[in-house]
Order: sequence, then C-alpha cells, then structure tokens
Amino acid sequence: IYSEQRAQQIWSVLRFSLFLTGHRYISQAAAKIDVDFDYDGPLMKTEVPGPRSRVSSQSINAEAVHFFCNYEESRGNYLVDVDGNRMLDLYSQISSIPIGYSHPSLVKLLQQPQNLSTFINRPALGILPPENFAEKLKESLLSVAPKGLQQVMTMSCGSCSNENAFKAIFMWYRNKERGHNDVTKEELESCMINQPPGCPDYAMLSFMGGFHGRTLGCLATTHSKAIHKLDIPSLDWPIAPFPRLKYPLEDFVKENQQEEARCLEEVKNSLAAFCCFCFEIMNSYRKKKKIVAGIIVEPIQSEGGDNHASDDFFRKLRDIARKHGCAFLVDEVQTGGGCTGKFWAHEHWGLDDPADVVTFSKKMMTGGFFHKEEFRPNAPYRIFNTWLGDPSKNLMLAEVIKVIKREDLLNNATHAGKALLTGLLDLQARYPHLISRVRGRGTFCSFDTPNDATRNKLITIARNKGVVLGGCGDRSIRFRPTLIFKDHHAHLFLNIFSDILANFK
Repeated sequence: IYSEQRAQQIWSVLRFSLFLTGHRYISQAAAKIDVDFDYDGPLMKTEVPGPRSRVSSQSINAEAVHFFCNYEESRGNYLVDVDGNRMLDLYSQISSIPIGYSHPSLVKLLQQPQNLSTFINRPALGILPPENFAEKLKESLLSVAPKGLQQVMTMSCGSCSNENAFKAIFMWYRNKERGHNDVTKEELESCMINQPPGCPDYAMLSFMGGFHGRTLGCLATTHSKAIHKLDIPSLDWPIAPFPRLKYPLEDFVKENQQEEARCLEEVKNSLAAFCCFCFEIMNSYRKKKKIVAGIIVEPIQSEGGDNHASDDFFRKLRDIARKHGCAFLVDEVQTGGGCTGKFWAHEHWGLDDPADVVTFSKKMMTGGFFHKEEFRPNAPYRIFNTWLGDPSKNLMLAEVIKVIKREDLLNNATHAGKALLTGLLDLQARYPHLISRVRGRGTFCSFDTPNDATRNKLITIARNKGVVLGGCGDRSIRFRPTLIFKDHHAHLFLNIFSDILANFK
C-alpha cells in the first residue's frame, strides 16, 4: 500500500538546490514508500556505536562488532540499532539480505500453521528428509538453477559450499582417470593415512584477490587479506593474477585488453607448470604429476576489492578450463541472487558452454552448489554432513523468488544501480581527490579512496549520518543494498554522501 502523502514528504526532503552545498539528486515520481514496510529515511539519536552498543560489547568478545542491532524494529532498507538509530543499510549483512528486513511476505510465511513443523524440526537431510523435500527444492533452488545445471547439493554457508564443491570436482577428476576400473585396495588403504594414490595430489587454481571462504581448503584459494590466512597451514595450489582494470573503461580499452590477455596467459602458464611438476611422494621414489582439477573464480572479486573483468575475459577463461580438462567453478556466493541485474552474475558473460559448478549462499538464504550431472558423487556419504542445509530456508527462498518475480526486482536492481552509479560518477568528477575507479554492475557498485584511513573515516562518518557502508580490499567502499533498494534510496544516499564529501577534512 503506497501513500501519496508520504511520497510528497520524501519529495520535499529531496528537493533542494542543484549546486554545491551541494549538488542534489532528485527522485522523480518513483519516490513512493510502502509505509507499512519501509521507513522514510534515517533517524539518528546517538553516535554509532551508541551507549547501549558499547555496554553490550563488554559482555562478549566483540572486537569485530560494529554495533548491536534491534532487528524487531528494522524494516525494509533500514537497520535500527539498540540505541534507536535508524540507518539506510547499503551493506545488508554483507550482501545477505535479499528483500529487506522483516519483509511482510516472509512474516506471513512464518505465521502459516502448515509451515510450523518445517521451522521447528530441522532434519538430517542426508538420511531423513521430509516427504516434500524434492518438491520444495523444485519450487526454490531448482526454479532458478543456472543454465545447464539441474543438480543441486544444499549446504549451510558459503565456505562449506565451496569446500564441498572442491570435493565434488576432485572425485569427478579421479573418476575420469580411473575410467571403468574399480577402486584398488591400495587406494583404500593409502587414503586412511592421507597418502596417494588414495589421496591424489590434485589442486584448484585460484586468483590473487579472490575470496572463497575460511575453511582449510577454501583458505588455499583465498588471497584477499593476510589476516585470514596467517598461522594456518595451507596447500601448495597455483595462483594466477586477476585483471586490474583501469577506469574509466572507455578511456583504457587497449590497456585493459592487454591486462586481461596477460592474466589469461598466466593462467595457461600456471596450468602447464603445475600439471608437469614432479615431486617425490614421502619415502617412495615413484614420481607423479601434480594436476589442476579445477579453476575457481568470482564474477566480481568482492572481499578482495570489487575487482571486475570483462565478459570476454571470463568466456576465454572458461575455454581454457575446458581445453585443459579442468572443472570450471563459479563462486556466486556474493554476486548471486539478483544484485547485478541478472539472477546469476555469470549470466552476463553469455557462455556457450555452461560452468560446471556454481556455488551460492548469502541472498539465497541457504548454501550449496549447482553442478552438472557428471559431478554427482557416485556413492552415498562422500559429500555429507549432519544437516546438509535447512528445509526452512528453502521455504523462505521460494517466497523470496516469488517476490522478486512479482515486483520485477531484477529490473529494479538494474535501474536503481544505474541511478547509484551515475551519482557516484558525478561525485567522482567533483571530488577526484576522494573518489576514484567508480565501477559496478546493477547495484553491486564500489569506488576506491586514496587509502584505508580515508576509507574507514568515510564509512564511520556515513554511519553517524545514517548510512551503513562496507569496505573491501585495501581502500575500497562497496555497496550491497537489498533488491528492494530503489532510485529514491540511491538519491537519498547520494545527497547525504555529497554533503559528507563537501565537508570532509
């Protein structure tokens, strides 16, 4: 239910003069608000973190905590903290809230008596699934399966999704090598002491700047921040450079093409060097090749600094994987779910040959991975854990997908993203000493600051002005709004941030 009166209130807030203190971004008739769901703007009562947040921080090991939240009062695009501060949330729980806080459709779903059992009784899905589990998968995950991938394995988080996707790839590769031969006694015995041939020395190729999780296997493919990896034993797997594009793209076409070609050549070199590398196996004198079984890549490197590459780069990378017999794994944990204007960011690439495996989590409400049929484990318990996901999350995802389709939220992400990106480019032109390399796809936008100190200060000031932003890389600010983030939310943010930049010292 939209209120014209509330729309006029927002319009009056946003209608200012057009230049310097400052340049104002005007929402046209789109500035309509669902008053029963979304708030009409930020409302700040204290600095953030406020007194109650600071007291709460003393009760737990909370060094990473920004502030404590009141989720009962949080609605739509607005996060409310325990001190009553209402903030426009452009970070959305590290890109994991799909359709806003306390969406009425999800509230209604939880109130329906027939769903009560699903939310109360969490089953061990691998051995005791509910009767309607396959049906609910079709209504939720399989209804948005990437092209060519009609198999899905559910998990709980992004890290375990990637970790188990690695296992699926390694098993697939070994089955290719084994052919029609049976597993040998030597393989069965050697795997119990972590030795070949039962534990083959396979590897995943990853990219500098990539982030794929913090479990042991995933950490070997994560290269975004040293603190994630420090003191943790790792695996000697190959790492290739990821393109570092120059902006604006239209001014550096040749340079960026050369940069992408250089990185692709390094991928080829890494594959050749690793596949031919010989080593001694412990006390045995047999020699064996170390093989790259798969390549993992993010459509946009997120934690590593919102690093982009062209669609052509990814098409060529997919070709390289196929020619070398490697699995091609696309990590859509952060980019999946619609924020780039397509449900899966890799849809923008226009692949002729689909990815082999696509991992997901965050906005998808549950973790897991889609895969081609040949990556399906050939025996039970080979990929397994107690819960293997959560059926209640499939219920919620099915409802989220209905909302996305009903409210045309993929097109909304494209439209709102254009408003946000256009405004950021304007701010970059006016404050080039503070903002550079503005980039984005849909609402998945970001920019660089001169250094981490400036970045962190801007995030803190914005938070105290009623806007939650996120950092990534060594000096970038990233935007991860919900799918119900609209043009007028973008303009509201841009007006606030314009004033922050105008007064920044």
